[in-house]
Amino acid sequence: MILYIQYVSYPCSTTGGRFLSHTPRLRLYHPQVNNYANVDLICQIARSEQVDAVWPGWGHASENPRLPAKLKELNITFIGPCSPVMSVLGDKIAAGILAQTAGVPSIPWSGDGLTAQLTAEGTIPDETFRKACLNSVADAVRCAERIGYPVMLKASEGGGGKGIRMSNSKEELEQNFVQVQSEVPGSPIFMMQLCTGARHIEVQIMGDQHGQVVALNGRDCSTQRRFQKIFEEGPPVIVPKATFKEMERAAQRLTQSIGYVGAGTVEYLYNAKTNKFYFLELNPRLQVEHPVTEAITNVYCSGTEESTAMRVALSARKRLALTDRTSRIDFMKQDYVYPKVHCLAARITAENPDDGFKPTSGKIERIKFQSSVACWGYFSVWTHAAIHEFADSQFGHLFARGADREEARKTLVLALQNLEVVGEIRPFGWTWGDSTDGKRGRWREEPPTDYLVQLLQAEAFRVNSIDTSWLDGLIRERAVRLKYEQTDVVFYAAVLRAFRALQAKDAELVKSIEKRRLGLLHQVKGSCSMNLEITFEGLRYHFDVTRVAPDAFLFKISGGPVIAAQVREQPDGSLLVSIDGSVRKISGTEEALGLRLRLQGVGTVLLPTVFDASELRSDFNGKVMRYLVPEGAFRGGGLVKKDEAYVELEAMKMIMPLKARATGKLKQLKGPNSIVQAGELLGTLQLQDPSSVQQLIGFKGDFQLPASKASGLDSLGYTALKKALLALDGFECLGSAEDLAQEIFLQELGLSEEENTEQQLQAATQLLEYYLQVERRFGPLMAGGEDLAVSQVLQDSEPSGFTVQLGLLRAHSQLKLRSELLAGVMERLKSLPVHEPRPSDDKPRAVSEGLLNREVSQKTLRHIREEGHWKRLSELLSELSEMPSHGHYSPVARRAAFVRS
Repeated sequence: MILYIQYVSYPCSTTGGRFLSHTPRLRLYHPQVNNYANVDLICQIARSEQVDAVWPGWGHASENPRLPAKLKELNITFIGPCSPVMSVLGDKIAAGILAQTAGVPSIPWSGDGLTAQLTAEGTIPDETFRKACLNSVADAVRCAERIGYPVMLKASEGGGGKGIRMSNSKEELEQNFVQVQSEVPGSPIFMMQLCTGARHIEVQIMGDQHGQVVALNGRDCSTQRRFQKIFEEGPPVIVPKATFKEMERAAQRLTQSIGYVGAGTVEYLYNAKTNKFYFLELNPRLQVEHPVTEAITNVYCSGTEESTAMRVALSARKRLALTDRTSRIDFMKQDYVYPKVHCLAARITAENPDDGFKPTSGKIERIKFQSSVACWGYFSVWTHAAIHEFADSQFGHLFARGADREEARKTLVLALQNLEVVGEIRPFGWTWGDSTDGKRGRWREEPPTDYLVQLLQAEAFRVNSIDTSWLDGLIRERAVRLKYEQTDVVFYAAVLRAFRALQAKDAELVKSIEKRRLGLLHQVKGSCSMNLEITFEGLRYHFDVTRVAPDAFLFKISGGPVIAAQVREQPDGSLLVSIDGSVRKISGTEEALGLRLRLQGVGTVLLPTVFDASELRSDFNGKVMRYLVPEGAFRGGGLVKKDEAYVELEAMKMIMPLKARATGKLKQLKGPNSIVQAGELLGTLQLQDPSSVQQLIGFKGDFQLPASKASGLDSLGYTALKKALLALDGFECLGSAEDLAQEIFLQELGLSEEENTEQQLQAATQLLEYYLQVERRFGPLMAGGEDLAVSQVLQDSEPSGFTVQLGLLRAHSQLKLRSELLAGVMERLKSLPVHEPRPSDDKPRAVSEGLLNREVSQKTLRHIREEGHWKRLSELLSELSEMPSHGHYSPVARRAAFVRS
């Protein structure tokens, strides 16, 4: 039985994630507190379960020489290289010396010309090893002057972007040396010349226990940011086949000379212009991108590793074009069939390109992706799982295949466009190019890997002219930006905040109703309007927001028209915002650092909270590594300059510097190794010149929203009757009640006078009924005072109808407006023309003199389609005339009595 250490869902493109072997397997899952690098735990489980072998996967324990050494003591097979080999090849310095010994070309570095034979313990002699190391800043400066700037400073035990820094000058090198030391404490440090314009090319090797090593083609991993891969593809078509064969042979010589067993990766830097390659390092393990190799060679890497651990020879592999499958194969001489397919892989990571590729963490509610024959994917998280700030930022991988590179590229683009990640993390979401002005959440409408799609569609990537500095260059030049209209961002941020604020106010009122609190009517009066301020890109925008319907709002900003928007909340918490028939889906999360707004068709935009410039806050969750500027006076230290890095944080296995927004004297508030959250205060600045801090400027000018064509309430298309009913519901009524009443009784074009009269009579009846539905509850109780009336109405209500009661209170809170509107309606009732009954011969009837009143109603309205209108209207007028004479009921009662008379 094999103990299989499960880091993530197992990636195997050739088998769709299934195991080819029927060997019994035991998977190791364990809480993060005892993670997969815990050698003692792994060995304890292996012994207790009586396993025969341990497969370490990739990362964590897979490169720890202690694991194979301890398993050997327990007589348990380790599926991979032995401890001495892992130790020497896992060390970048030792691997570089061995590469030179094996005749592998090397770039100028601190260990130039050193060669060595392994000791009996399988290590590089200490004296030789130390010659390649840099022990001080002075050593580093001397080495850099010898090999020439720019240089790369590396910790041999580093990885994943830690312990590696580029320096262009002596000053940068002196600072970076201390940084590398602190990132990987105790690790030997070496230096190599920076190979500009280089590609990152890998050769996949597999060794058996019979002294044979085979090269399983390779991969091109040149698309990187901060020395971390984004895309991997194979075969590396940028390298001529003859040159790549030399790279394979060099990798075989290096590993075969030391008896390498299992899977490994030899990495090179390749200069396409000069067609030269140089040894970079060797990873003594199976890498996470190995399904690329499986796709192009049809070799099951993990299964082959298992076979070599069982002492099965590598001879007669299917990929070899041989008819004789019995004799021993010399892989150093034997050629193989070059791959006839291309595979292109994309890493799915929790990083935010529109914020400098900073790591993000949080819950993941759902990942939606359907693997196919042409594209297969896996993810290391489950539904309702989370990515924490100390995990690797990668949580998924997609592998697309095609007959050639272009077909594989198109397949991967399509797969990424169909990938949906719903959660709190903010992976990506930007559009290629500059914004028009040069410049966390549950919902995600756009694919969360938009930036990968844009990279795949970039001309440099399509023609395969990139190098390892390509993406970092885009980031540095800020070519990686969101493309958006500034007014769109500001307006939709206002919509989101206004909707949520008024929604929260309603929820608070419902709780107050539940507790039967007094003074509710006064609170309800202000529940349909608010003032709102949005700050973005140095400008301050002030909005007056009015709710005119349950799902409609008016936004007034100085310098611009009134913009009407209909807003409907979706089950996932997102909002559908309609403006003049144009609908956009938005969502957002309020965080410590500000509002992270997601706009359909744009991506994620951060509207930062305006902090005092003297406050230095963390941009993300992580751990304080060290402060780059010591505390002190202005003269003699402690001075942090604007846009200068003052601290380094570790998050998701990356070291990220944070920069100050002003110049001043630093006061540190957190110590090294402190765990901090996004928005947490790391330090303060005593500003050197407070007047130099940029101040927010109030917006002045013409605020034009691209989606808005009409202005104000009219753009919602509401009829006069609907506007009147909404006003009676207690929502804000723009304009006077008198004007609204008059609008209801306007003659509609295309209708006869009789039809207009019928329509207006129906509208008046509906409005009177709407008014009385509320006021018949409150009217009889108003003699004791408004608060007592409200309290009594709530006491008599059903406990389950608190939201309904809020609507009742909202309507009654606008009693004055309601009564004025109704009085205006009744005033116009008296002016409706009277029509004689239609004769039997259907000739046009004459209009008799007089106005509509009760005396003639029975005769004149008998033949109107809904004969009961006047009877119902008379009943309503009668009920209104009996309303109490106090408060705002008096004019309504008097007007109703007058109309009836």
